[in-house]
Amino acid sequence: MNKRPRQNALMEIVDKMSIYSQAELALTLSEKGFKVTQASVSRDLDELGIIKQDGRDVRPAKNGNDADLGAVVFDTAGDNLIVGRCSSGLASAITVRIDRMRIHEIVGTIAGDDTIFVAVKDVTGQRAVMAKLTEMFG
Repeated sequence: MNKRPRQNALMEIVDKMSIYSQAELALTLSEKGFKVTQASVSRDLDELGIIKQDGRDVRPAKNGNDADLGAVVFDTAGDNLIVGRCSSGLASAITVRIDRMRIHEIVGTIAGDDTIFVAVKDVTGQRAVMAKLTEMFG
């Protein structure tokens, strides 16, 4: 099934209602006729870049670039790892944006709450990815 209608409904709900949990959002989507699980809601929130602000789900203000995600600082760890630090709750949204770039030197990414791990193939790839991340996030 196409997820775009569900994601559009999710954004409308977030814009119009104060939603404080994924369970509440899943219930609201179910009431609108969408079959969802907590996992599908979580993926949608990540893909759409929806964040927690004052305990509720909101779409970040858009200003034409990625500055709406706040400061992101990247540093290397060894030859195959880049570690990013960001504001609490934003690591997943940032990691989704990194994944969407499809940077071929990246082997994989992992997001925590305020920490991002980016695994790369080698030290040459690490330098290239660091340059791209710096360009993307400042």
